[in-house]
Amino acid sequence: MILALSILRSILDFAPPLVLAALGGVISERAGVVNIGLEGMMRVGAFFACWASFAWGSAWIGAAAGIAAGTAFAAAHALVSIHGRADQVVSGIALNLIALGLVTFLLEAVFGTTGTAPVETLPELPSLLGRSPYTYVALVAPFAVHGWLHLTVPGLRLRAVGEHPHAAATLGVSVARVRWAAVLAGGALAGLGGSSLSIAILHRFDNKMPAGLGFMALAAVVFGKWTPLGAFFASLFFALANAGVDAVRSAMPPSGPLADLHLDGILLAAPYLLTLALLAGFVGRAVPPAADGVPYDPEAKH
Repeated sequence: MILALSILRSILDFAPPLVLAALGGVISERAGVVNIGLEGMMRVGAFFACWASFAWGSAWIGAAAGIAAGTAFAAAHALVSIHGRADQVVSGIALNLIALGLVTFLLEAVFGTTGTAPVETLPELPSLLGRSPYTYVALVAPFAVHGWLHLTVPGLRLRAVGEHPHAAATLGVSVARVRWAAVLAGGALAGLGGSSLSIAILHRFDNKMPAGLGFMALAAVVFGKWTPLGAFFASLFFALANAGVDAVRSAMPPSGPLADLHLDGILLAAPYLLTLALLAGFVGRAVPPAADGVPYDPEAKH
């Protein structure tokens, strides 16, 4: 019973950044724009949330800064991918590299370190029943996005743009506007997910953030068949895997035959290995939106 409660607490800690980033990926890709840059958007969201929270002494301002940073990076991705019609995968990879260099530079410029900052613990958000607001947002948002996509006119337009953009355009839908809105929303959610790492989980910024969670969120999008609820449950599954690994690591004796095997590194990599294994066996059967990753050219024949 105690072990089960410990695993549940670990899931609730680990799931919010993964769920929020995966939702951002679903919204963007359902509109037809691949977002490989989730990792970078989470990274800048985590850093700017930490910086603003530390500078202003408010975790709420930090969360807002994380959202703004993720949205700004998403705007760059939208500009290149939608108006420039560049390769969306290359654009996303470039954003990840830019985020890596930019945050490393700012971390040293602002805090004088390339590791973990600040030394002081950041201000915390108020908790409800021992959980941060991020937990409740992550539990409610997938159902809200699912309802919005399937029960509202804007949601129908977004799905139409991701499946048949030329047909949607003949009905008066602005494909570029819908895709811009979707990419910006995806960036905002990824930035919010990144901010949860620095101001709700670790309470400071670590240069390793988000440590591959953006790519794991992409895997959750695919594993969840590009649906909000599917991505939500896939994220919970990955969170469960991480919680299980933490439980095994904490139960391992500090010395003895098991300790001599040096399994700690393998256990740390286990959630990511599970992600690769699931993608290898599942991605071939997962069908993305028809126009996902295809730049929209209003003058092209279709």
